[in-house]
Amino acid sequence: MASSALTGKLEADVEIKASPEQFHEMFAHKPHHVHHTCYDKIQGCDLHEGEWGKVGTIVHWSYVHDGKAKKAKEVVEAIDPDKNLVTFRVIGGDLMEEYKSFVITIQVSPKSEGSGSVVHWTLEYEKLHDGIAHPETLLQFVQDVSKDIDAHLTQAS
Repeated sequence: MASSALTGKLEADVEIKASPEQFHEMFAHKPHHVHHTCYDKIQGCDLHEGEWGKVGTIVHWSYVHDGKAKKAKEVVEAIDPDKNLVTFRVIGGDLMEEYKSFVITIQVSPKSEGSGSVVHWTLEYEKLHDGIAHPETLLQFVQDVSKDIDAHLTQAS
């Protein structure tokens, strides 16, 4: 059993103006369009195996985090359109140099009052050893990406 000091979970909420369905669509069915909304952070998402919008699909992300160009190979573990939820499991790339496992879940819900949505990000991970930091900067990164995607989705309205 893994030591609890090595496993972790970080969560954050980001309020956006776009609908839950609009935001969910970007990660569930159009991750290859995400870089158009935040090219300074994400340079691309390429289909490696499978098809967009399907569980089991493998994608390659190219991104800049903490000032460095990085890569991530991820498998889509879950897509739930009723809950506007997508889960990616990292299976290769830079994160695997520091983490034994890394799972990213994105769930978008309508705001309780007014228009817009709340994007709930969950990062669940197991570090390879105690010397590795918790991925707080990556949590901030995904929050910033959420704001960029929202600006893109709502610019026409």
